[in-house]
Parts: sequence; structure tokens; C-alpha cells
Amino acid sequence: MILRLVAISYLLFGLNGIAMAQIEENIQKIELDSIYLSDAEQGESPPKVLHAEPLYIDLIRDLGARKGEKEWNIGLGLTDRERFDEYLALVEYEWAPVDRLGLEVELPFSFYYPINGSEGAPGNRLNSLKIAGQYSFFVSEKHKTSLAIGYIHEFEMKQFSEYRNEGVFSGNAYNPFFIAAKRWGTNYHSLIYTGPFIQDHYGHAGVDISWQINSNFHYMISGTRNFIGIEFNKALEEGRFDMVIRPQMRLGIAENLLIGIVTGVPVSRKNERFSSFLRLIYEPGH
Repeated sequence: MILRLVAISYLLFGLNGIAMAQIEENIQKIELDSIYLSDAEQGESPPKVLHAEPLYIDLIRDLGARKGEKEWNIGLGLTDRERFDEYLALVEYEWAPVDRLGLEVELPFSFYYPINGSEGAPGNRLNSLKIAGQYSFFVSEKHKTSLAIGYIHEFEMKQFSEYRNEGVFSGNAYNPFFIAAKRWGTNYHSLIYTGPFIQDHYGHAGVDISWQINSNFHYMISGTRNFIGIEFNKALEEGRFDMVIRPQMRLGIAENLLIGIVTGVPVSRKNERFSSFLRLIYEPGH
């Protein structure tokens, strides 16, 4: 009997110790979240809510951007398009000249390599000169919600091999968009990015129009800017529906340097298979 009582006492003591350790861990987690969110959101500038930013279709600047914020991005990607591989590369710079307004300049490149000697691969090109702006017109710390509108203009360009005989530019692309983002508690984030994508090609009558609907869900790890999440890139064009699911993660490797890793899984596209994308994010003066 005595041995049973001793064993039960040790068991209860152990369970109590585990419970106390769990409580202390939760308290530390809450404190880390509070400190990090306070650092990210508080200040003399206008209110700002911390949101997880998608890595593939990224935002022009943080929602609720504050004057002086800036960021460099370098992206590298690979897409299997059945008959050829497409290698992507981009360089972009984004900054906030005034509170809540973000601007961006981007140069996206595409390089193509045939698979097993197949023909029909497009020519290498600088896809476009892309300029964009985004304004956060609603920021609510109480509701942890931000709303923004923006516009992207692309001066689309021809293949490098066509520059000499046919010129450089092939048309224009117009992309107004709307963003709604909400943080649920301290760790969970959701965001919707949507708008029409309109292409006007020189020498062609009419325009090509598709509707883009990008929804995102992320979990941000306590006390950090690291997250894991998923991005759903959807497009509607002439009655056709396409979607690519992009699981992703972001890791901080230095105080002002982050790396994002994305995998693409197509759902309904016939000529696109798996893809991968890497984004290096540098925030000077962060």
C-alpha cells in the first residue's frame, strides 16, 4: 500500500510538473508574440497591422506601409511545362515614399530549355518592365484587418532575338487589384488578392482578359517573421478555370534578410507540371 501511494505521488508530481512547464511555455509564447507584434506595429507613424505576405504573388509593399520602408527581392524559379523547362528570374525594388503608399519596379526574366530535344520552346526574354503602386486605405488595429487597392502596369517585351528586326516592346498589360487581409489572433493570417489582368498586344485587335483570384493562409511562428502557409493562385479566362496550389515557407536568416521557398502543384493546367520558386528578401535599414 505504501509503495502504491509513493508511486501515485510521484506520478501526480510528474504530471503537475509537465502541466506547469506547459503553462510556462504558453506564457513565454504569448510574451514573445506581444513583444514582436508591438515592435512591428507600434510607433509614432500611422497604425499598422502585421500580416503574412504571400511569396509567389507578393504585395507591392507591406499593408499599411510607413514612409521610408524599402525592400529588395531576388527571385529564382523553375517550371516544368512538359515540352520544355522555364527558368524564371526577377529583380524588384519596393519602397514607401509616404505613409500607406507602396511603389515597385520589377524586371522579370524567362529562359527556356527544350526537354529531350523537343522543339517549340519560346525564345529567352525580359518579360516586361513592371511598375506598380499600392495604397492601404483601411487599417484597423482593433479588427486586425487591412484593405488596399493598387495597380500594376507592364510594358511587355519581345524575345531577345527579335530586338534588332522587330523592336523591343510587344504590348501592355493592365492589372488593377484589391487586397483584403486579416490576422486571426496572433499567429494565423488570411489574405485575398484579386483583380482583372488585361493584355493589349500590338498589331492584334481586341484585348485578352482574365480574372485572377489569389487566396492565402499562413501560420506565423511566435516571436518571429517565419511562417508556413499555402497560396491558391486561380485564374478565370473565357470560361476556363486554372489553379496552382503553392505550399510555402519563409525563414529569417539574418535580422534584415529572409528567404522564401515555394512549391507549385497545378490542378487543372494541361501544359504545366510541378514548379519551384525561391525568393530572397533584403530590407536595408530594417
